[in-house]
Amino acid sequence: MTPAADAVAWLAAAAPDPEACRREWERSAPGIALLPAGRCWDVLIVPGRLGRTSHRLLDGLPGAGPVLYDPGDDTVGFLVPIGTAARWIGTGVRGAGDGSWVPVPHPRRGERGLHWLVPPDGSGTLADPMVLELVLHEAAARLAEPGAPL
Repeated sequence: MTPAADAVAWLAAAAPDPEACRREWERSAPGIALLPAGRCWDVLIVPGRLGRTSHRLLDGLPGAGPVLYDPGDDTVGFLVPIGTAARWIGTGVRGAGDGSWVPVPHPRRGERGLHWLVPPDGSGTLADPMVLELVLHEAAARLAEPGAPL
């Protein structure tokens, strides 16, 4: 299997009907499928400015994983292990876990609309919650500095 096929298979495995999920990605104009969180991963959703800064800090570190960006809502979603959303305490951070449905683009979708900043690679790698927490704190501190970019 190619890395793209691995990523599709890994994401589709979260769907109640993986084949229907694949068809939805391939046949729908936006290339987005609704997938249940809490089966293979949870999502922590943060405001765009904090999320983009955190993503840049996480890039290349061990403990990074797939990252979604929704320019319409200006939010960034980090895929994390199951159960993380229920335990997470943080101002301005929303969790999507068991019982939540998340719009998920095809892993090789372009950069218009909802898209991946870091697409899944099919290995099942998720963001390490402890690393993510440290990175979010560092990003918030950097953004609080005078003259921080918007």
